[in-house]
Amino acid sequence: MAECTHDCSSCGENCGERQGIQKLEANRHSKVRKVIGVVSGKGGVGKSSVTSMLAVAAHRQGKNVAILDADITGPSIPKAFGATEMPKGNADNEIYPVETKTGIEIMSTNLLLENDTDPVLWRGPILGGAIQQFWQDVIWGDIDVMFVDMPPGTGDVALTVYQQLPVDGIVIVTSPQELVEMIVEKAVNMADMMNIPALGLVENMSYFKCPDCGSIHHIFGESRVEEVAQKHGISRIARLPIDAKLAEACDHGAVEDYQSDAMDDLAAALTK
Repeated sequence: MAECTHDCSSCGENCGERQGIQKLEANRHSKVRKVIGVVSGKGGVGKSSVTSMLAVAAHRQGKNVAILDADITGPSIPKAFGATEMPKGNADNEIYPVETKTGIEIMSTNLLLENDTDPVLWRGPILGGAIQQFWQDVIWGDIDVMFVDMPPGTGDVALTVYQQLPVDGIVIVTSPQELVEMIVEKAVNMADMMNIPALGLVENMSYFKCPDCGSIHHIFGESRVEEVAQKHGISRIARLPIDAKLAEACDHGAVEDYQSDAMDDLAAALTK
């Protein structure tokens, strides 16, 4: 067995050296009313674009919104919003988040790098430390809902977020393939182990609507999102089509200009 590092955010629940892990206090200048994790059991399902759309939808509904980009080694939130400004600090070594053009607050490792293509070569304990700093050292201010864009899978960072941040619930992002049910189940089971409810299920790339004739095509197979949601007791679902305009908006840092009501109901439910 590996030598204990005494960093309990990176060990299993059955670890004999495990310390009592307490929720972290937010920054003294911050009041975050609700924290929602956006998760996926695997990469490539559009988790960050869903996080961005949820944040934009909640902001359009009049909420003060923030995004904590917890995908430390693969951050993409700044690119979706066109954010390139380096965060500013104060004399107490606290950091101000970067505001997008509509006023959504974001913090991400890519905002701290000299070049956004520089790799982040950090091991688990350092990744967990970055999450803690994003929560405690960033002056978030008065926030109605914070979306945490999680890395794919069920590794160290997810464990740190679940154990140390006051997460109110998670939204699971998936795609229509058969493999999806196993992936969703992993995410649900991990949340259950941490006593965190699964509040929503988003099926991304659910279908393609022909712009000429309006017919619906299920490129990746027929949707089973209702069946999977019912099996796991998830009452809120959303289905997102394959839309080149969304991909283009994210690539050009203009996700706030993308017009869609697909996330409105889910965002409203999450912020109540």
